Amino acid sequence: MQVLNSIADLREVARKRVPRAIFQYLDHGSYDEVTLPRNRSDLEALRFRQRVLIDVTRQSLQKDILGVPANMPVVLAPCGLTGLVHRDGEILAARAAQDFGVPLCLSTVSVCSIEDVRTATTAPFWFQLYVMKDRGYTQALMDRAAAAGCETLVLTVDIPVSGLRRRDAKNGLAVPPRLTLANVLDIATKPAWAAGVLLGKRKTFGNLAGAMPHTGVSTLAQWISTQFDASVTWQDFEQIRARWKGKLVIKGILDPVDARRAVELGADALIVSNHGGRQLDGAASTISMLPHVVEAVAGRSEVLFDGGVRCGQDILKAVALGANAVLIGRAYLYGLGARGQQGVSLALQILSRELQVSLALTGCNDVRDASPDLLLP
Repeated sequence: MQVLNSIADLREVARKRVPRAIFQYLDHGSYDEVTLPRNRSDLEALRFRQRVLIDVTRQSLQKDILGVPANMPVVLAPCGLTGLVHRDGEILAARAAQDFGVPLCLSTVSVCSIEDVRTATTAPFWFQLYVMKDRGYTQALMDRAAAAGCETLVLTVDIPVSGLRRRDAKNGLAVPPRLTLANVLDIATKPAWAAGVLLGKRKTFGNLAGAMPHTGVSTLAQWISTQFDASVTWQDFEQIRARWKGKLVIKGILDPVDARRAVELGADALIVSNHGGRQLDGAASTISMLPHVVEAVAGRSEVLFDGGVRCGQDILKAVALGANAVLIGRAYLYGLGARGQQGVSLALQILSRELQVSLALTGCNDVRDASPDLLLP
């Protein structure tokens, strides 16, 4: 059997198993894809201080995330269309996260619904919310999440309008999958994916089934552009804060001014994110802005990090610069596309081992003790 011991290995297997349109949806970014590689290159540019002759036999990766113990400072990020990467993808990812002891955040635009995931798992999960033009439906989603036992709501705020994702339009990405000649020929070379996804229970947005039109809107980009509300303001955030009784996280913060405002209005945590390079192309990398957001927050809320994480060393770099935990999206989706639930588990194991080794080689025993001192100026 092929040895898979890096996220890059999982990506290559997933690329061969998942149809091109769906793989490129998860793998690429917006516009000319400038910010997408910048997230990676700025992480790679950070250098560790290698320390020696220190007893590193008492390694611990455990860390509380929003007051809940986790076996590693990692959250599986909310990712749209996960159930098209692999049949029942959100359920499989939630089970893998549950087994490993880290949180999963379910996307508003997931294929499996809130109720599907709740029925199939026992551990609590987070729910990510987009504010829709139909505010009644937005409130209904919050109520459904609360009823499913979701203690943490993640409000994504960096998509008042959808970024120009040129590859999706060229690939004819549609929900449910549209069978064009090119897609049929591509899918024909991926029978395992077809047998799972195309014959599965759900092939569209499970959480939004009650809001989606049955006809008239075919492509993903068209449908999203008609649903997201470009008029959302801080006042809407205040209303959601007043309505949601659990922990409230705001995702999409990239500026210290916005970070301070979010904390003042009651955010329990912020996620430093540029939507994985899928929204404003040309924006700063998330790792370059993380220290500025951490400084602006000044310990008044937790700061989480998102963007470009592909190995355990990336996790350590973000935690060293002040992130309480990191979100991984593409890294676990590659595992899902490669080997389903087993692949997600393998991705988490790979990241855990890489984090542990990197922690030891910087002379540190406990990830909670990671600080900027682990990095060269």
